[in-house]
Amino acid sequence: MSNITKTYEERAAVHKSHTAKRLLTLMAEKKTNLCASLDVTTTAELLRLADILGPYISLVKTHIDIVSDFSYEGTIVPLVELSKKHNFLIFEDRKFADIGSTVKAQYSSGVYKIVQWADITNAHSVPGEGIISGLREAAHEYIEANGNKTDRGLIMLAELSSKGSLAVGEYTAQTVAMARRNLDFVFGFIAQNRMEEGEGEDLLILTPGVGLDDKGDGLGQQYRTVDTVIKGGSDVIIVGRGLFGKGRDPQAEGKRYRDAGWAAYEARVFK
Repeated sequence: MSNITKTYEERAAVHKSHTAKRLLTLMAEKKTNLCASLDVTTTAELLRLADILGPYISLVKTHIDIVSDFSYEGTIVPLVELSKKHNFLIFEDRKFADIGSTVKAQYSSGVYKIVQWADITNAHSVPGEGIISGLREAAHEYIEANGNKTDRGLIMLAELSSKGSLAVGEYTAQTVAMARRNLDFVFGFIAQNRMEEGEGEDLLILTPGVGLDDKGDGLGQQYRTVDTVIKGGSDVIIVGRGLFGKGRDPQAEGKRYRDAGWAAYEARVFK
């Protein structure tokens, strides 16, 4: 039985990644596979949208380095509280792309201290497998320092939604192979399609570039429909401006995308 036809509950029950298990369980409980991509530049707007959209989402995706008034106490602490209030995970879309020692420091140190608050982060495979080793070390050190009371997971960038992306062909194939060698930490991909899986493997697919109305943004972004993405094997739809762009009501759009994503998922597994 393919993972594409299994329910989130069935997959959560046997998944080897604690982070994936949490996410799959959360999606099943809240009946949502929607990730809100909150690419905003102020703490107030980030927290406002996270609070409004919280009931309808499974994940909040951040680009924390574009928040102009960032502070750990003022930005991260209340964001984490909102994640507890509304029961969603936090995904920092950092797209790490350097050697292992550098990404380890970027993940754990500096002003952002990403490992301390982001349940999930992601990385390019361009630097080689050392990037996974560096991030894994930082995650394990943080987890051990906190009495193994939490978990962290990594997703690899296998495909992108932007026009002309070079993440195709051999790059994608090598990214998948790299992930499959590190399933203790890597649990999925940013991708447009289902990736190759071996016996007993379950690699989640999180897909950006999803829209119910828009076709593109003039800067290379290309949108596909919710039905197309979920039918093709995606597990999580990532939506940004479709939820809160100019003239949009975040609450109404959150409900609309949540319902569309869930209906597409049910059509896939219960057909």
